[in-house]
Amino acid sequence: MKIGILTSGGDCPGLNAVIRGAVLRGVISHEAEFVGFRWGWRGVVQGDIVPLPRQEVRGLSRQGGTILHSSRTNPFEGEGGGPENIQRMLDENGIDAIIAIGGEGTLTAARRLVDEGGINVVGVPKTIDNDLAATDYSFGFDTAVEIATEAIDRLRTTADSHGRCMVVEVMGRHVGWIALHSGMAGGAHAILIPEQPMSIDEICHYVESVRDRGRAPVIVVAEGFKLTDMEAEHSHKGLDAFNRPRLGGIAELLAPMIEARTGIESRDTVLGHIQRGGAPSAYDRVLATRLGMAAVDAVKDKAWGEMVTLRGTDIARVSIREATGNLNTVPQSRYDEARVLFG
Repeated sequence: MKIGILTSGGDCPGLNAVIRGAVLRGVISHEAEFVGFRWGWRGVVQGDIVPLPRQEVRGLSRQGGTILHSSRTNPFEGEGGGPENIQRMLDENGIDAIIAIGGEGTLTAARRLVDEGGINVVGVPKTIDNDLAATDYSFGFDTAVEIATEAIDRLRTTADSHGRCMVVEVMGRHVGWIALHSGMAGGAHAILIPEQPMSIDEICHYVESVRDRGRAPVIVVAEGFKLTDMEAEHSHKGLDAFNRPRLGGIAELLAPMIEARTGIESRDTVLGHIQRGGAPSAYDRVLATRLGMAAVDAVKDKAWGEMVTLRGTDIARVSIREATGNLNTVPQSRYDEARVLFG
């Protein structure tokens, strides 16, 4: 059995731990052979393949990024794309199956390859945003929250020093999990998430309440947050390869609006890609390793079109269609918990 592994979409702490877990499980338990596709789906389309023997994955669990590199290539576009061409490439290289490690875009493409071309693909959920349905948590999320929380802690000290309002923007695309967790952990005075539009007047009410208590306001906002009078999320960076808007910059809009209405000097900080970088947390290393091992078992069982997932503390399997059909959004009850702490 020869298995190809790819990492696609945004990089994420824990990707290398998945690769290591898969290779070790496959070699030790199933006598499998592994290759890697470089640069995500682009490597599949172009046949850019490197061997992945056991010695290549030594010590990988603590290393950030991905040794296979990544891209946001759509495998249905460009020369060499599409199910027929991809199957031909797999046959020519004797590859029996693909383990696709990625988020919503990557796994949606994987599902189409299975449905439309019968390609043997198993998915592993990867996203710092924690926005994939059918898994309780995805690796990378815990590390991103830790990074964001540390940044909030640091920004709070400079906010207190100058009596400023700090607006801290975190990632998350269309869901607010990173903002919710880091905001609660960092003691934010308001947490703004896509699931809960809010008016600028409401935000300023929280800011003024904090100021009136002699504190410096700290606001955490998810990149996909919308004010109540906005028709769409703020995006000025165009579209990605899957025609999805590249979000970011909402904090840069909010800070001057807050200052104009409240008279409080306000500054924005967009954490951006720093949330993706560095070594994964211990939690993410363990989860990623377990998912990688489970993905190889799924290949052994020919569970094509399925994704390994975390349910409670157990690793299970679900269809990729179920995982990509809906977003894992922040429920009202979780937001109501946090709202008690606002202002």
